[in-house]
Amino acid sequence: MKQIPESVIEVRNLNLSYDDYVVMNNLNFRILKGDIFIIMGASGCGKSTLLKSLIGLKAPAKGEVFYGGKNFWREDESVQKDLMRRFGVLYQSGALWSSLTIGENIALPLELYSGLSASQIQDVVELKLALVGLSGYSQFYPSEISGGMRKRAGLARAIALDPDIIFFDEPSAGLDPVNARMLDDLILQLRDTLGATFVVVTHELASIFAIGSNSVFLDANSKTIAAEGSPKYLLANSSNPCVIEFLTRGEKQGGE
Repeated sequence: MKQIPESVIEVRNLNLSYDDYVVMNNLNFRILKGDIFIIMGASGCGKSTLLKSLIGLKAPAKGEVFYGGKNFWREDESVQKDLMRRFGVLYQSGALWSSLTIGENIALPLELYSGLSASQIQDVVELKLALVGLSGYSQFYPSEISGGMRKRAGLARAIALDPDIIFFDEPSAGLDPVNARMLDDLILQLRDTLGATFVVVTHELASIFAIGSNSVFLDANSKTIAAEGSPKYLLANSSNPCVIEFLTRGEKQGGE
């Protein structure tokens, strides 16, 4: 009998709003273990707001977000913090501390949460830098490396605590096509190496088709999910004009 994949995140009847302004209504989807799950849609549709709700930064107006059997927004603060320690987050800017070296940036969550000794932390820092192709850059400051390298350094920090789930907010933003493709390849390698689940907010077609194993398309007009499935499947089979327009945009199909 074929084994049913484990559901890592389950969103049920989620409504998102800012005061009286409704962003999204009635969101329902599952993210499976090992997915590279894409949250996509046009600018202003609510992708980043949904991400904030998933990572514990913004409570929904209504609905539930489950991690395993735990209903995140109904748990007490201590349980929420325990769940959040399973997350790694790469923000759009990389969000590195400019006053700290790359190595010190990666060491920071380890110093706060791991209980490792200074020498053990240094070993982990070097390992994470090696995983993202930045061996030898521990003593560099963020201002001394390129934008693509800063994204990779931010990713090294995001995986410092060996998270189960890694969230990305527009990871390719500001990168040229070569560096964007390198980051996509790195995400695929880390998924296979770490066995983690990735949740990626992006509007970049090349990345969507290169890495996405499943996705939801958020529609700003209907304020809900207009399509769900792998991006390549949606490109080939969707009849929704908004989805088709978003996934083509005059470029070659399949992101090739």
